Amino acid sequence: MRVNKRLRRQIGFSAEHRCFKPCGVRNSTLQQVVLEADELEAVRLSDYEGLYQQECADKMHISRTTFSRTIEGARRKIADALLNGKSIIINSKELS
Repeated sequence: MRVNKRLRRQIGFSAEHRCFKPCGVRNSTLQQVVLEADELEAVRLSDYEGLYQQECADKMHISRTTFSRTIEGARRKIADALLNGKSIIINSKELS
């Protein structure tokens, strides 16, 4: 079975905040959802900047199908956190 090597994605910003959580709930009691840097970049380009998927993929130096999988996973994680009261942790390894 052939495994594709994960290429480094182009990330066009650095996140100022690394953690978001529901108000009034201690961090120690919360489940976490980890959002990878490329997933956050996909959300920024698509949902915040309003670009089409092909434009986003070009900016991130990935295929449109890879972008589609990335944004779908990111949106699922964000929805899970919002609907189930989980904290969102942004993986800072790729942003440093």
